[in-house]
Amino acid sequence: MNPKVKSTLLFAAAVLFLVMVIVPGEAVWNLLRGFLYGVFGFGFILIPVFLGYLGVLTIKEKQISRLTTKLILSILIILLVSSLFFMYGKGDYKTVGFFKSMSMSYTDSFNKVGGGIISCILGYPLVKLCGDNFIPKFIAILALIVIIMILTGISLADIANVAKKRMIAIRNARKSNKYEEDYDDYDEETEEPVRLVEEPKSRRRKKPDSRIDIPISEPVKTQAGIDPPDDVITDDDSAPATESPADKLISTVIVANEDYDGDDASRASIIARGITRGKNNPVVAEGAKQADPQTVPVDPHTTAKDDDSPVDLEEETRAVASEIKQNEEDKKDAPAYTYPPVQLLRPSGDSNDAEAMRELQGNAQKLLETLDSFGVKVTISNICRGPSVTRYELKPAPGVKINKITNLADDIALSLAADGVRIEAPIPGKAAVGIEVPNKYVSMVTMRELIDSPEFQTASSKLTCVLGKDISGNIVTADLAKMPHLLIAGTTGSGKSVCVNSLLMSILFRATPDEVKLLLVDPKMVEFSKYKGLPHLLIPVVSDAKKAAGALNWAVTEMMQRYKLFSEYDCKDILSFNSLVESNLRYIEENKGAESEEEGAEPVCMEVNGLPVPKTKLPRIVIAIDELADLMMVAAKEVEDAICRLAQMARAAGMHLVLATQRPTVNVITGLIKANIPSRIALKVSTGQDSRIILDCGGAESLIGRGDMLYSPVGASKPIRVQGCYASDEEIEGVTGYIKKNHQAQYDEEVEETIRRIAAEEMDKKSKDADGGDSDIEIDDKMEEAIKYVIEAGQASTSMLQRRLRVGYARAGRMIDDMEKMGIVGPYQGAKPRDVLMTYQQWLERNNITSE
Repeated sequence: MNPKVKSTLLFAAAVLFLVMVIVPGEAVWNLLRGFLYGVFGFGFILIPVFLGYLGVLTIKEKQISRLTTKLILSILIILLVSSLFFMYGKGDYKTVGFFKSMSMSYTDSFNKVGGGIISCILGYPLVKLCGDNFIPKFIAILALIVIIMILTGISLADIANVAKKRMIAIRNARKSNKYEEDYDDYDEETEEPVRLVEEPKSRRRKKPDSRIDIPISEPVKTQAGIDPPDDVITDDDSAPATESPADKLISTVIVANEDYDGDDASRASIIARGITRGKNNPVVAEGAKQADPQTVPVDPHTTAKDDDSPVDLEEETRAVASEIKQNEEDKKDAPAYTYPPVQLLRPSGDSNDAEAMRELQGNAQKLLETLDSFGVKVTISNICRGPSVTRYELKPAPGVKINKITNLADDIALSLAADGVRIEAPIPGKAAVGIEVPNKYVSMVTMRELIDSPEFQTASSKLTCVLGKDISGNIVTADLAKMPHLLIAGTTGSGKSVCVNSLLMSILFRATPDEVKLLLVDPKMVEFSKYKGLPHLLIPVVSDAKKAAGALNWAVTEMMQRYKLFSEYDCKDILSFNSLVESNLRYIEENKGAESEEEGAEPVCMEVNGLPVPKTKLPRIVIAIDELADLMMVAAKEVEDAICRLAQMARAAGMHLVLATQRPTVNVITGLIKANIPSRIALKVSTGQDSRIILDCGGAESLIGRGDMLYSPVGASKPIRVQGCYASDEEIEGVTGYIKKNHQAQYDEEVEETIRRIAAEEMDKKSKDADGGDSDIEIDDKMEEAIKYVIEAGQASTSMLQRRLRVGYARAGRMIDDMEKMGIVGPYQGAKPRDVLMTYQQWLERNNITSE
């Protein structure tokens, strides 16, 4: 019988017995009701529940052994519950014989008293063996608990974890109540920060909002029973806070203390977690005077020097110190960066585990039958179910060749009714062959569950990005700093733009605008439009393909300037340079007192090779290009040269490329670009040749699309199959809108001007070449005749000019090359004649324009 029919009949029987338990009747109904009560007693109430549960098992469980086990356990529960009625019943049942006890139990239970006949099955032997005391009751209750735990799959460890979490929640609630009492006398903050008065007692605070979480690498803890520091105030109503105000207090703060006593590294670490503390001084209002008379604000106008006047090293050092102080004041006036809360992202939905389990069992059986029909003996050693693909790990029998399995890919796909299967033979690190089959029931990987994951939260790099989940369900992250560049390719609709968006969104959740800058190139003008106005942007989103070549050339110039800076300070990369800047800032803080006592007595900043160490760290720069093919069509030579130079040298300078294209052809992803970008992501492609262009191996043509990708990081022997995470347009707009609401974009005008100048120079150069303005071309005296003949013939070749003009091979070849430079004929096509690109009338008009 069909399982669905069985389940329907069992549910109908459950409803019938439930009505019989509740509704008393007459005649046959009442007689049948009394009989069932006599047999089951009060356990009769469990019969409808048992039948309903059995109906659910009939649908869910396909294996007869598991269904039988659960059926037996359910019957034991009914027997144990009924036996408890026997043990707690009157003593007459326990003193007579077994069958007499059953007769008495039936008579009493017929009148709705006792546990019925079945209560004697376990109750009578236990009472006779252990006596009429608490021992048989204890054994029955213990057995009942054990059976329920086995049936539901709950272990003692699960119970302990629930109890532990409950105790922690109670403890945190008590601590939270303590802080709420301390904060009751303060007013709620509005969206704008409240300007404080000078009296420290009149400071206003805001209660920490525990509803909003923020991605941090380490929690900031305080001891229980100790009030939070007085120098912390919140910025607005959306200031993020963690779960327990007693353990973590996260807020945006205003620090206007000139005499901050703490190193820059620790302060940056604290700000990155959303909390700023003064070490010794309280928070005061912006523009308020300091209590310390030794601290004197530095006016930038008083330290200005005439550019023509000679300055010695001491004066130069003093000027750098003044600039440092002024920048510190500017940073204190500016609001601290607020990370977007993870609640702006959509949580993951529920998965259909029952349907997925039935699908796995059915596919495994079909897979074995299909291979067996072709004479391939295998056993399934493991099944790994991912969000969109399941891998069946097969262990071939001795003597079975792997290519026998790989050659059956199409037959396996036909048997499983799948769009296509991918065979990984063998699986790296395992003595098994993996057959990857698309899931019928796909689970969406949301970005929120990856952002909330420990893999992302505990990562140390600011360029850690989330990609998705692998075929085993493990979260996959990527560090752009280690890649150091990434190439993404796939057809339209494969999830290429979504993958790029997930990388950029990850950076927004981890890095401040001072730590990472973005240079976005969007020739399609729609993919990166949501990121306009972000403070992380170095310049506005570049949508002009001609201007994009200038942006890449600027990046090359910036890279070389950084390397020159590194060489001046004996640093090998951006990490060592920023570490030197941190040491310099600590040195400045340590010598601040000596500077105030005697002006110019000691240098206020460190020196390397006679040069003062800068006080500003260099940010990392991520250059993301959404459609590389369009740039290669407009300026192939310039774009390829710039990309190759950046890919070869930009890693140590802290500059990283993310290139995406939907045309993975050899004229877009050239050999030079492939050789210098080791990390690659291939989404769904149309042919195996495209897959080999991207990954140097096949497999991407077998992907199912919608974010299904092959990720090949630097150093990996084989690509990893990953289901990419999905972030909707609404989620991206919510995150970017939150950041833009709290922070304004500050574009680098110098960079914009440089890019415009480089783009204009490239355009002038191209237009000059197109107009035939190349001064290197020597016009042959027979060139006019040659052009006329070529245009009339409609094709051009060296041998044709030799015969027509009666010239040598070298001279005819030079004239053909000159025509190509002038744009009259096309490029060399092997044995075929060259194409003619213009008419004779156009040539005459062009000559007239040129001669004028």
